[in-house]
Amino acid sequence: MRKILTAILVFSFAFAPAAFAAEQAGNAPQKVYPGTKVMNAHGESMELEFRLYDPGDPNPIDYSKYGTFEGLGTEKYSYKVTDRKGLAAAVGEGIYPSNSIYKDPVYRLLLKKGRLGGTQWDYVNMANQQLTFYKWATSHDTPAVQQFYTAMALEKLGQWEHAVKAYQAVLVHFPKQIGWTFFRTPLYMGRLALDRIDFILRSHPELGLKIVDAEVTVDGGFNFDLTDDKFTVNPGRIVKVDPAELKHKKVDVSKLKVEKTIGTGATKIVLLENGHWQLRIDGKPAMVKAIAYAPTPVGKSPHSDGYDINGRWATEDANENGLADGPFDSWVDKNKNNEQDADEKAVGDFRLMKEMGVNTIRLYHHAPDKELLRKLYKDYGIRVIMGDMLGMYAAGSKAEWYAGTDYTNEEHKRNMRESVRTMVMEHKDEPYVLMWMLGNESNYGEVGNPDPKSMKEGFGSNAKHQPEEHYAFVNEVAGIIKELDPTRPVGFSNGEVVTINILAKHSSNIDVFGCNVYRGATGFGRSFWGDVKKHLDKPVLFTEYGCPAYMIGRDADTAEEKQMEYLKGNWEDMLWNSAGGPGTGAAIGGVQFEFVDEWWKSGVPPKFSATEQETVGIFAANFPDGWMHEEWLGLMSQGDGKHSPFKRQLRKAYHYFKKAWNS
Repeated sequence: MRKILTAILVFSFAFAPAAFAAEQAGNAPQKVYPGTKVMNAHGESMELEFRLYDPGDPNPIDYSKYGTFEGLGTEKYSYKVTDRKGLAAAVGEGIYPSNSIYKDPVYRLLLKKGRLGGTQWDYVNMANQQLTFYKWATSHDTPAVQQFYTAMALEKLGQWEHAVKAYQAVLVHFPKQIGWTFFRTPLYMGRLALDRIDFILRSHPELGLKIVDAEVTVDGGFNFDLTDDKFTVNPGRIVKVDPAELKHKKVDVSKLKVEKTIGTGATKIVLLENGHWQLRIDGKPAMVKAIAYAPTPVGKSPHSDGYDINGRWATEDANENGLADGPFDSWVDKNKNNEQDADEKAVGDFRLMKEMGVNTIRLYHHAPDKELLRKLYKDYGIRVIMGDMLGMYAAGSKAEWYAGTDYTNEEHKRNMRESVRTMVMEHKDEPYVLMWMLGNESNYGEVGNPDPKSMKEGFGSNAKHQPEEHYAFVNEVAGIIKELDPTRPVGFSNGEVVTINILAKHSSNIDVFGCNVYRGATGFGRSFWGDVKKHLDKPVLFTEYGCPAYMIGRDADTAEEKQMEYLKGNWEDMLWNSAGGPGTGAAIGGVQFEFVDEWWKSGVPPKFSATEQETVGIFAANFPDGWMHEEWLGLMSQGDGKHSPFKRQLRKAYHYFKKAWNS
């Protein structure tokens, strides 16, 4: 499987060119909150708290005092400013329609000293977010995009209330404007702004602020065509409340009536009377605490040596001791000296997973070895999500790669049905199977270019251009699985919420909405959860979420810290939206991508090396330095590559999960 992580609906259209980012960042701390390095009035870098020259009205803005709303909650929404001077004074520096930033003495000094050169995109991911704020607030980008990135800089500077006002300006003035991802797919700025407001107010109840009645929907917004988009907008209001009202506690759902049960065996998913979904394993409430596991040795890849990453790890025995290398013979390089010291005995990945709190691993396309999986479950208490690619990466369909799986081709469909039947009949009586999962972000499937110099390798599938046929076939095969094994839930792994409206029409046999989502350190967003609730109303399992532990121009310790913060934010968002939580109650867990770095994944054609860990970002996305570093997604590294496939160097995120998943 050529694993290419996607950022289709991530707000990834911003990125900092590596040289500029490294030069600007210097040795300043990456964490940009009050107390970080900012400029004083003399243009000197000092440990000071960032202060706004013009904070405006400290109270929430009552936009009805400064203009008129029309068409609230309809497609005809608009806001007309009638008192521009009064509104500018109320919102303060950097927020439309105020121009007071141009009077800010620090801004004027930085401008004079040439500290604000280049384009605004050079500033997004730098450490000094004060420079980012001034640059974006005075840029001339699409108004919604300009205001959004100004707000994001304020948020990173710890100016929570002012950031909320800046995001609110997007909602009020520019809710229908769009930005663009690195892949030239649309971003709905009003929805993103509402997500950010929701997160800030949820994370900072001490502000005593609440947003009410706000909603931005985009009918037709689940594809890449803007011509069918229809916006419905109500920016709502931000009001003052007692902070005590905002302190949410998890509700005890143990006494609630069960309205529906999926599965009859050890794995059940129940729909509770409050509309929340709950996973139950062996009769007990649970969350899927899963990891993607494919410990490819340095120097091996699907591009050479016939190495099959979907199962070879289960039988790889380089030291010829009769045990699989990664699962049983890996050892932890505690002092990271890239040598196995006397106190660094073999422990094995399965033991490291158990200690971390993992209860599941995801297998993308069938099982590598039944006896090994039996041992995984019996000795370590870890189950598997058993998958079939259903034609993604041409797996199961027997399609030629560059022609790709065709969901109208009867031979391809017959081959895929047989592949799925083989999987289910082989494993349905094994207690290690948690659930079945079809596909892998399969809605992105399209074919590539056979030219070896081409960047477009494709996914060996035509699903993106055959959405109706693809989803109809997924639903058909899910029905086959339910006939063969009615005891377990059946899921489908989508890419984000792209074409979720079409999936909804063909989902009667799909029990779990699986999705690969990489939206950022703050989780998945109010808009994501609302879209799933509105269109599918099914339990959500994140079949992938993750973050690289590498940042251009930053040290390894900083990169590990940012990776940990990102994954922590994702896991906490799942808990917030799990049964009994204050969110939608749809989350049943997720699969963290991935256990250990793999060195074969990236490289710009025709350059490719499975013996080097690439440090060039392969596409811009919402990761710590603005780039996807696909060979650095592990919770642990393989160090300098020596002693592969045995050596493991644990990262901070591993220790975070070990604490969070065992508490």
